[in-house]
Amino acid sequence: MKLDYIEAGQIVTTHGVRGEVKVLPWLDTPEDLLFYRRCRIGGEDYAIRSCRVQKTCNLVKLEGIDTVEAAQALREKTVELYREDAPAGVTFAAELIGMTVFAEGQTVGTLTEVLDYPGNQVYVVKGEREYMIPAVREFILHVDMAENRMEVKLLEGMATDAD
Repeated sequence: MKLDYIEAGQIVTTHGVRGEVKVLPWLDTPEDLLFYRRCRIGGEDYAIRSCRVQKTCNLVKLEGIDTVEAAQALREKTVELYREDAPAGVTFAAELIGMTVFAEGQTVGTLTEVLDYPGNQVYVVKGEREYMIPAVREFILHVDMAENRMEVKLLEGMATDAD
């Protein structure tokens, strides 16, 4: 299901004396945050005046946050992005949770978790059995956000209780 806001990262510290914050992104790459111009933090809206990548984090300057003290007040808070600002065709892992999963027309279960591994993500699907399905085109055949439905191809050994 499409969400109104996507959790995109956490403010881990301040940077400099002019109110910049360092964000540990939860997106695929730190570069993904560069294209957004607004966000929500603690239920408040902020315009993003600038954003740049520093190693695995982002340095973000928010409108209205002009001192290190103001930036310090945002530490450990979650940065949320407006879903409507995301590029067309982008699906976030959080939107897949709760999706009904089908294989060959039969209900397999509900997607309960998305695991991040170096090669790709893995979807955990729980029904009568629990399945771990690699999130690659070979196995994820179709995702319909409007219908909250995913079609997958299952192979022997994907069930966690398989020998």
